[in-house]
Amino acid sequence: MADQKPASGTAAQQGAGAGAKKPKKARKNVLDAIAHVHASFNNTIITITDRQGNTLSWATSGGCGFRGSRKSTPFAAQVAAEKAGTAAQEHGVKNVEVRVGGPGPGRESAVRALNNCGLKITSIADVTPIPHNGCRPPKKRRV
Repeated sequence: MADQKPASGTAAQQGAGAGAKKPKKARKNVLDAIAHVHASFNNTIITITDRQGNTLSWATSGGCGFRGSRKSTPFAAQVAAEKAGTAAQEHGVKNVEVRVGGPGPGRESAVRALNNCGLKITSIADVTPIPHNGCRPPKKRRV
């Protein structure tokens, strides 16, 4: 009787460990999409959604292997945009409307990378939130 107990958890729990992979998401046929580029001073996040706002693909500078101050470079934003763009093309995306937000250094290079990876850019909009004298900004840096 004692030898029937598994050592740690059931066999189903052991199979769902690090070796098991999630099933791949179903391929969607979406022609037109929206690319949201959020460029902060520390990182760049690119999310590609369909017209309803459902996420098709996303990538960040940090997720592409860049750490520390290299995350905030234009090259890191370019690599992240290429990764998100190629993943979106697997869902059939051809045309992209780009919405850029934030003051970071990866704004322009992310848009150029989306164009270079084969996506046709239909429009570019700057959606950076501008306060009408809202919160007090952080103090100026003294370098």
